[in-house]
This record gives sequence, structure tokens and C-alpha cells, in this order.
Amino acid sequence: MIQPIELNTLKSKLDAGEPMVLVEALPARYYEAEHLPGAINIPHDQIHRLAPEYLPDKNKPVVVYCASTDCQNSRIAAQALEIMGYRQVWEYVEGKADWKAAGLPLEGV
Repeated sequence: MIQPIELNTLKSKLDAGEPMVLVEALPARYYEAEHLPGAINIPHDQIHRLAPEYLPDKNKPVVVYCASTDCQNSRIAAQALEIMGYRQVWEYVEGKADWKAAGLPLEGV
């Protein structure tokens, strides 16, 4: 089951160094402009093709996010991962806009 994750919980887990993979589900140009620190880019429409390569461990926690609550890319990607057998999928529904509004740093390529 896809679990929602809120900003404070996500930030705490990242600060504690908990093992997880952050996945931005937006097209590459948005990821390259700015993304959460340490995130990888798997656009929602490429998740079936790229997840086996970039997310080989289906037991490792995966947090998927996109632009904001209005964006559905993270939901689409999270549902696809769940169908593919990933066991710990979280969706950061508020996404990049929430992270940015909190004054947290973003990275660019």
C-alpha cells in the first residue's frame, strides 16, 4: 500500500540517514532545473522501463514526489511501483513546492 509522507517526516528520515531512494517523477528538464537533494529522476511515464535498473531492491523504501499537490505524476509512479512489487512505497504528495516553501535546499544538474 502506498503511504503518504509529510515534509517533517521525510526531512527527519533524510537527516537520520535512513536508507531510502528519493524519486522525482517529473520529466528530466524539471529534475535538471531543481530537485530534492539526492533524488534520482524516473519520469512517471518511464517507470516500468527504468525502475528495474535504478531500483533493483524491491524491499528498499522508495519516496516518490513531483511538483505539488496538483501534479499526479508521483501518484502514477507510486502506483506503478506498487504493481511492480515494490514493498515500501511512499508518496510525498506536496512535492517540490512544499519543500521549496519550507526554505529547504534544492539541487540542479
